[in-house]
Amino acid sequence: MQLKAYAAQTHQGPYLQVNEDGYDFDFDNQLYMIFDGLGGSGLGDTCVERLKQDVKQFYTQLSDDPNATMPLYYNPRNTLEENSLINSLLNAHQKIYQSNSDKPINQRAAASGILATMSESLLVLLGVGNCVAYHFRKGRLNKLITEDTLQFLSKDQFEYKFRTIPFSAIGMYPDVNYQLKEVRVSDGDQVILMTDGVYGYVSEEELAYTMTSAAPDLAFRVNSLLKLSNSRGNTDNQTIMILEF
Repeated sequence: MQLKAYAAQTHQGPYLQVNEDGYDFDFDNQLYMIFDGLGGSGLGDTCVERLKQDVKQFYTQLSDDPNATMPLYYNPRNTLEENSLINSLLNAHQKIYQSNSDKPINQRAAASGILATMSESLLVLLGVGNCVAYHFRKGRLNKLITEDTLQFLSKDQFEYKFRTIPFSAIGMYPDVNYQLKEVRVSDGDQVILMTDGVYGYVSEEELAYTMTSAAPDLAFRVNSLLKLSNSRGNTDNQTIMILEF
């Protein structure tokens, strides 16, 4: 299954001066990723840039070699691409965590994120922290990666945007907890990846409406969702990526 269209945008948002979000891709290896950095200026943004480089480099080395020995993780039920993606995440996590280990808490950096890759028609996604991914097919929206949230742990009626908090993050703790999801994509399917600066202010109904409404291209839909989030009072960095198959 080939990618037919692609659009992505990252922005610091209407109030912040530094963007700790980011995205990257490798079309040759069908690798796509978004990140939401933690730590503040000079920390979260630097962490995200490092993650982009480490994940792409490590994934390319493993996925190009069908006889590669998986250094950290191996599951015989997974495809080569799937095992490579998991190992790329674990390798990047270990590097960031080790660099944090001798620093005080206020100087440590980490990131939430989603990594995605293709194995023929199978889309594989890894999610850490408070990013989300949706699969959109024939007008129906299905959440693939669920954000870390306090929604089910608290009875307080505070706004949803304050409920998202990463319980795990790349580089934060010795172990990283991740979600692994697979979806068989078909012609016309779209996959949306977002950080909380977007989904925290946009409902699923509004997301579905934006994906079905008339638009000249995917970039228009991306811009529409960013504008909608900002019109609702977004104060966070924002990243969104849409893949169309």
